[in-house]
Amino acid sequence: MKPTLFRQLKTGAAAGALLLICALASPASALDDKMTPIAIPAQPTAIVLNTGPLPGATAPEAWHSQYGSVFARNVTVATLTPFLPDPSKATGAAVIVAPGGGFRTLSMENEGWDVAQALADRGVAAFVLKYRLNPTPADPVAFEESIKQMFTPGARPPAPPGQQDPAKMLAPQIADSRAAFALVRSRAAEWHIDPDRVGMVGFSAGAMLTLSTALYGEDAKPAFIGDIYGPLMPVTVPADAPPLFIALAADDPFFANAGYGLIDSWKAAKRPVEFHLYEQGGHGFGMYPKTTTSTGWFEAFASWLTMHGYMKPKG
Repeated sequence: MKPTLFRQLKTGAAAGALLLICALASPASALDDKMTPIAIPAQPTAIVLNTGPLPGATAPEAWHSQYGSVFARNVTVATLTPFLPDPSKATGAAVIVAPGGGFRTLSMENEGWDVAQALADRGVAAFVLKYRLNPTPADPVAFEESIKQMFTPGARPPAPPGQQDPAKMLAPQIADSRAAFALVRSRAAEWHIDPDRVGMVGFSAGAMLTLSTALYGEDAKPAFIGDIYGPLMPVTVPADAPPLFIALAADDPFFANAGYGLIDSWKAAKRPVEFHLYEQGGHGFGMYPKTTTSTGWFEAFASWLTMHGYMKPKG
């Protein structure tokens, strides 16, 4: 299968820019965009995955607050944090949640913990994947400067064509996804989960990872996937591709005018796909309460899961 996810990325600089903007854009203009370093939060339930440390990484993991939420960067060891529903209303379904952040940060709260808790409240077990990230400067000021340089023409040399293959570009992150699926299924009995009903939802860069997991993740095989404001370029869709849910705002500054080839690809393969195009919402809205209709994406996603039978125990 010839990968086509990055077909429109002609150079390494273009690829890097796309990976970066996937979730570094302001999710809501009214929110404070100042990046303030914070202590790494306690994560007592986080489970270290078996993918090991990121090769060659030297900067320590760091966290900061921004846009009224918290973000992690320089993640070198992947973890999975469970959000389990009350056993009395557990449906047996599960979702691995992949936050966005351009593969340089992770929106752990708005696109991770808050999403997982909302799913657990509906009876669906959820697991926030803190996947390994591309290294960034340890110093916050240098980090912000590196972000600016990413958008400077000619700042990065072109990457060899082979490195534009998503299966190679995202190899560490796909390995983290595979390990997450393996862990959830290995402990399915303990967590009251049906191993055949484990899906994945991702945001922006996390949506790219979710799609790549479905296409190139070999044994991961998510039962369903959600692509929330990720790129919608056409791909080669396998015959057993999972049902796909997509949400995007029409005023998304990055992906709203790039076409909807992903939807056409899924339809051409005769695989289930649902697409919500909201008039307003911008990029990175996640679980932020906003006055735009994009805030309804989670209810729509929950309704879609209900339609596919995941919001009640399997009969």
